[in-house]
Amino acid sequence: MKRNIDLALLILRLAVGLLMLLHGIAKMNGISSVEGMLTSNGLPSFLAYGVYVTEIIAPLFLVVGYRTRLAAVVYAMGVLTAVFLAHPSDIFSLSKHGGWEIELLGLYFFGALALVISGGGKYAFSSKSGWD
Repeated sequence: MKRNIDLALLILRLAVGLLMLLHGIAKMNGISSVEGMLTSNGLPSFLAYGVYVTEIIAPLFLVVGYRTRLAAVVYAMGVLTAVFLAHPSDIFSLSKHGGWEIELLGLYFFGALALVISGGGKYAFSSKSGWD
């Protein structure tokens, strides 16, 4: 069977990008909950606008395959921020069904990490730069 790594990378980019994009679109109505979380952790509330970068802009870049590695780094940093601000007590916890409590965030993070390592593949909008 012939391998098609580029098609696999396209599928990974679409899955990781579109699923996170839905989270970002939901936050278009407001980010007051994120602002509250930041201020309760001693951080300035204006950092909440980073949600739009990590949950809308970076996922869009992943979907189209523009500067995939750079977008995946930004995306992964956003996921880690969410883990450490919103779910720090869940890092070493299992759900009532036996799965990792933050398994979705884990999939987002490791999917982004795979794209940082691999790049976007030939079915990407850009593929000539080191950030692709």
